[in-house]
Amino acid sequence: MSQALKDRPDVVVFPPLVPLAILVLAILLQWLVPLKLLAMADLVTRLAIGTALGLAGALVITSGQRALTRHGTHANPTYPTLALATDGIYRFTRNPMYVGGMTALAGIAMIFALDWLVLLMIPAAFVLHLGIIRPEEQYLDRKFGDEYRSYKGQAPRYLPFIG
Repeated sequence: MSQALKDRPDVVVFPPLVPLAILVLAILLQWLVPLKLLAMADLVTRLAIGTALGLAGALVITSGQRALTRHGTHANPTYPTLALATDGIYRFTRNPMYVGGMTALAGIAMIFALDWLVLLMIPAAFVLHLGIIRPEEQYLDRKFGDEYRSYKGQAPRYLPFIG
């Protein structure tokens, strides 16, 4: 196999499929076995919190994508990473698109009272961490060496208080 074909992280699944799969599964489970816990919360409060989370998540995702584009590299892990993005949102988290995606999912769960989505986010977080983020980190370490290791020491994996 040529080096060009190996120049990408060995993730277990294409990352956007994880939130999409758990969202579809959550809707199905909520329809089949409704838990109705989130639905007990005041609708206006639920909508306000959900909208805030959804917008915050979308903003973080967009900031991450823009930073990668500014650096001339890919957000898609099926392509090689061409440069490290260490500024902008990447100063606060090494994984803004995953942090933003989970935040947006929490917002969707609140807005639509999808209890199952909240529950499914737990195993999804493990899939993201072990099957996507860790392989991406190993790839970046191999590709960028000390530059990446230095960056890892400056920015948390997820948030300053998580990871």
